[in-house]
Amino acid sequence: MQFSVHVKPGSRKGPLVEQDAEGLTVFVRERAVDGAANDAVTRVLADHFGVAPRDVTILRGHASRHKRVEVDA
Repeated sequence: MQFSVHVKPGSRKGPLVEQDAEGLTVFVRERAVDGAANDAVTRVLADHFGVAPRDVTILRGHASRHKRVEVDA
């Protein structure tokens, strides 16, 4: 399954996943430094969908808050 994800790094709300009409919004506490936010997004989405972190792949948007993510269920 592929999803459009909007990431909010450095959020006090996180870790949290919210769904809306646009796709998923992922709030993570980690800042976007040295890939820490991307790693956190992978872990949070894996937990949300009940899969291993290795089953979550960021396809596009590694340096952006808007990402395209694939989850292998």
